[in-house]
Amino acid sequence: MVKVKPLVKNETANIIDSIYSKEEILQNTELKAPRKSAKAKYQVLDESEFTRGREVLGGLIVHGMMASGGTDIDWLIEHNGGFVILEFKGFHDNKINIPRGQIIAYEKLHEKLNCATKCYLYIIGCDDIDFSDPDAIVWIFEMNQWKSGVIPKNTIDTYRGDSKLNKFLVYREFMEEIKIEKLRELIDKHWKEFEDTMQ
Repeated sequence: MVKVKPLVKNETANIIDSIYSKEEILQNTELKAPRKSAKAKYQVLDESEFTRGREVLGGLIVHGMMASGGTDIDWLIEHNGGFVILEFKGFHDNKINIPRGQIIAYEKLHEKLNCATKCYLYIIGCDDIDFSDPDAIVWIFEMNQWKSGVIPKNTIDTYRGDSKLNKFLVYREFMEEIKIEKLRELIDKHWKEFEDTMQ
């Protein structure tokens, strides 16, 4: 019968260290703090003034008028005549709602800006997320995908069978899932493209 010599404490530790690097051991034993993005370039300095400005503008269209309420552009980036436009929509039951008037305006804007220069227009669906977290997830599609039919143009909720609506419903499953960090990289890629075309 062969006698096996028991391992002493240091030998056991050496074997474990050879299997796992110290970094892996730390990852398994410590809670990792969530990453944070760099400080935002643009910040609302006076939130009450920002809110008041939007409320005042919202009072422009009133009951009794023929015109309906308006819409806005959430984010427009211009560089050397090139444009990146971002429209943010919240998910409700895994779908976003886009009013017909808004999508018509975006289609026309995209078409006109692409005739003169280059324009990328992204519709971004998001849940209640922290945009300062680079690992937070959003779902996107670009206007060319909308125009080419890659994104279905539903005006009836296919899950509930509602009657025809005056808006389009886009389901999360048809949009591309990306992290905020990747969305930032995509915007910077377009920015660089606009710089390169001017040289």
